[in-house]
Amino acid sequence: MSHLTEQRYPTSAELVQSARELTSHRPDLCHLRQVGTSRGGRPLHLLSIGHDRRAVLIVAGAHANEPTGGPTALHLAEKALFDRELRTDRSWHFLLCADPDGAALHNAPEPHSLLDYHRGFFRPTGAEQPEWSPSVLPPDRLPPETKTLVGLIDEVRPYLQVSLHGTELGGSWVQLTRDIPGLAEPFAKSAAELHIPVETGASDAAGWPTSGRGVHVMPDLDAQAAFPSLPDDARLSTWHHAHRYGGSTAIVEVPMWASDLVDDPAPHPAPERALRRLSARLSRDTRLVEEILTEAMPRLPDTGGPLLGAACWALGLVPGLADDWVQPPPPGATMAYVGSIDAFARRLPLRAAAMLLRVLEEADDLAAPRLDALVTRWCEVYAERFGARWIPVAHQIEHQARTTVAAVRHAPG
Repeated sequence: MSHLTEQRYPTSAELVQSARELTSHRPDLCHLRQVGTSRGGRPLHLLSIGHDRRAVLIVAGAHANEPTGGPTALHLAEKALFDRELRTDRSWHFLLCADPDGAALHNAPEPHSLLDYHRGFFRPTGAEQPEWSPSVLPPDRLPPETKTLVGLIDEVRPYLQVSLHGTELGGSWVQLTRDIPGLAEPFAKSAAELHIPVETGASDAAGWPTSGRGVHVMPDLDAQAAFPSLPDDARLSTWHHAHRYGGSTAIVEVPMWASDLVDDPAPHPAPERALRRLSARLSRDTRLVEEILTEAMPRLPDTGGPLLGAACWALGLVPGLADDWVQPPPPGATMAYVGSIDAFARRLPLRAAAMLLRVLEEADDLAAPRLDALVTRWCEVYAERFGARWIPVAHQIEHQARTTVAAVRHAPG
């Protein structure tokens, strides 16, 4: 299909249209249906292939700024439809976009640079993210997207749920709610063949046990969180909901731009000093954004929009995170781990600044040029520091799909 050759990411509407075309080839095996409605009234669609009660659930688009999952889901659907072996003893179910409202606000279908990507950037607050909201909200306040996802897990009872995620810059890694023996080898082989670095010290999985290079297994609920200040906890997300049916979840991360700095397993010579420096830079960069926000806020005609809300939420994470990073690092902290924290420290204030910039530009605010210069400089320095190199969209999709197929084949249940 065309999405495998283009250097752009399909919209939610294009994903649904492609799914409709796929169902027309084999209506006896394929079924596309609306399974829910978003907060903004947009439909949530599920594409199912096969009829076996032993099920795989694929979730795409849980984070609005991670566009690879949608086309990966379509690619996997094609493979499941035309490869009989993949349908043997299992059915496939694809939630094509878990957050269509967020996807509509993230406007970067064809980013040629990190600056292009951030000019259209959107990522909602934790409470509005379908997979994360159960870790920060009581059950009676969950958004409809989360209720739809939980309802799907209850309905199909997957032996494996695969959530397709990504990052703008770094490497690829996998998070597992339960170990999948045998996954690490095909994952690493695929990454090597497609020239995608493996992120061996991913900050998202800091301190977690590993079952192979870049494959991280979530610790028990009573384990100490690596960054206690963060309000969301992966162990309380929808990823664990499959456990009540004997299933598990794999989260497959793939970058848009690669950096070899996150693939260096050598011990860092002075991790405590490096993390203190990164903590200080995080606080300093955040203050620059907060100063512009404070100045512009009285002039803004609308202070209740999702872009401004998400920017303020991201800024609010910084003080606690900066404190977390001045604590002793995990034993044996590597160059890759410090590199991942370095990227995190750049990513958070940059994302907040990028969303705030969209607000200021929409209001034609006089502070917009100053913030635009800041976002531009940060993107340039970010790309240069990490030696960012673009990964073709087809390679992003292929690696995520290969890893998913390997997880499906090796997962017990």
